[in-house]
Amino acid sequence: MKKLSDIAPAEPDEIWNEAFKGVKKLKQPEIPPGAEAPLIIGEVRRSINYAQVYGGSALGSLKVGEFENIDKRTAEKFRKGEFRIERRLDLHGLIEKEAFDAVDSFIRNAYLQGLRCVLIITGKGINRETDDWYDKKGILKESVPNWLNTPELRPLILAVSHATPEDGGSGALYVLLRRHRQTAQTSATF
Repeated sequence: MKKLSDIAPAEPDEIWNEAFKGVKKLKQPEIPPGAEAPLIIGEVRRSINYAQVYGGSALGSLKVGEFENIDKRTAEKFRKGEFRIERRLDLHGLIEKEAFDAVDSFIRNAYLQGLRCVLIITGKGINRETDDWYDKKGILKESVPNWLNTPELRPLILAVSHATPEDGGSGALYVLLRRHRQTAQTSATF
């Protein structure tokens, strides 16, 4: 039997070559000399500072057609559809989960963009000839006002009203948003 001391030690280059036999170097993108690799940052999205949006007492539940947070003149103008509709969201063809995500994103973005009055078209529901009173009609029509009362959306909204017939009647909702007041600090913060 051979003793360990009788075996010739392997050269470091031989060990290295044996370990990396068959490994090929991948082509790297060229970076000009003196330049650093670019820093890749994901999409930056603006967020809402709820402390700035509403600092008052607890907000009551929004009810379609009730205007306790706004003055009479504004309420009447809003109810009659005299506010300019700055953006519309049509929920026709969406399932409930898709519609919820669309409403949530729509209201947040409208608020961040400083919009005042938006229209959400829910549809009136399905009318069937076999009107069974057990059938639920207009799931989105019933759900959207509840979604507008979620803790994330309620502070952004002043009032909700059914639209006038030319804008969709009972199958659409006017939403009056709070004013988005940007300060120097909030306009720079994302």
